[in-house]
Amino acid sequence: MITRLNAPDYHRWADQVRATGGCRQPIHLRGKVEHWDPATGQLLHRYTTRREPDGVLRLPCKTRRASRCPACAEVYRVDTYHLIRAGLIGGKGVPETVTAHPTLFVTLTAPSFGTVHSRKGNGPCHARRNASTCPHGKVISCTTKHGPDDPRLGEPLCPDCYDYTGSVLFNALAPLLWKRFADSLRRHLAKLGGLALRELRHHLTLSFAKVAEYQRRGIVHFHAIVRLDGPGGPTAPPPVWATADVLEQAVRHATHVVSAPIPAIDNHPARLFKWGAQLDIRPITLDGDLTEQAVAGYIAKYATKAAECVGTLDRRINPLDNLDAFNLREHAKRLIAECLRLGAIEDLADLRLTQWAHMLGFRGHFSTRSRRYSTTLGALRAAREDHARDHEITTGRLPLFDDDTVLVISEWTYAGKGHSVGDQLLAAALTGTRGRP
Repeated sequence: MITRLNAPDYHRWADQVRATGGCRQPIHLRGKVEHWDPATGQLLHRYTTRREPDGVLRLPCKTRRASRCPACAEVYRVDTYHLIRAGLIGGKGVPETVTAHPTLFVTLTAPSFGTVHSRKGNGPCHARRNASTCPHGKVISCTTKHGPDDPRLGEPLCPDCYDYTGSVLFNALAPLLWKRFADSLRRHLAKLGGLALRELRHHLTLSFAKVAEYQRRGIVHFHAIVRLDGPGGPTAPPPVWATADVLEQAVRHATHVVSAPIPAIDNHPARLFKWGAQLDIRPITLDGDLTEQAVAGYIAKYATKAAECVGTLDRRINPLDNLDAFNLREHAKRLIAECLRLGAIEDLADLRLTQWAHMLGFRGHFSTRSRRYSTTLGALRAAREDHARDHEITTGRLPLFDDDTVLVISEWTYAGKGHSVGDQLLAAALTGTRGRP
């Protein structure tokens, strides 16, 4: 750290750190970019990393995971917030008339795979008179009033009774359940409108945005915004028969009818997985109990998280790794071990449980949206890059060329990522971020 502070290129290094926004694990690139005049062959401008500190250019990692890089995850969260909110009140290419379209906030949960420690308002966890004893000799009762940070939350009252196989397989099949839910939702909407399914797109568009959230017990459930548009998307209103009540009826029907089967494997019988009995459906309003700001903030928050709340790792696990060497909760360790065990079964190879053991079997995207819901994250990033480029030009830091008359030749190679311990401390002081390297 002292060497970096006393280096003659410290101020340029500090500029790079500020430009990354305090990224915890910046990407290091080595290379050059040249601007040539194709008519005369004259070199107009050259940038090379040879003159940069350590001979590299540092760029933000752009991860969405807050556990890896809080700074980049915050950018992802803000982008997601604006993407979701634009689909509720308009803006960024979405007309403001979208506020009149029927829109619901739906939460799809997982079934129970065993009794776990939980919070129930101000009451005790699982207080039961004459509580029964499980086959493993444990009393299935808990009179503790758990706090929000109690490490026992999500832990089974009896781990030996808990259905770890079912929990892992449900996570693996959750993306398929969502797809079948969306397909069933469209079919039932067509039926309620007196239309054939192939005709629905000419009258109605189903738009949605969803995010996956891990419960403390290690199972995902989905929060989704479901909206009805006209055939052209948010630019057109839905037909008069497509009301919020019709949408709610279709959501309830689709939730209860879809399923995903697993054939019999080893000593396990065939199983059929469905959504849990708990289904929450609430309308989204501009001035009601559930506003567009609350929904957008809620979804954006979970878009930067993964399975960390369960106590697992945020990186892939090698089947040869010793799980006892990691600081894992016993419940998370059992879930990971079950993923590795089931992943070795040939009939379950398509689920890729070994590769996604760190995610406890879930391999889907955390945040997704339908094509016509609103803008895209790519469009938001492109707008930010254009703004940054314009700022660089107006401040005189980059030459101004017409892209049609300049030949750009660039060469870049990956040179590593991250900070040393000393650089991490300095970067945190410069950008006001906290965290370990």
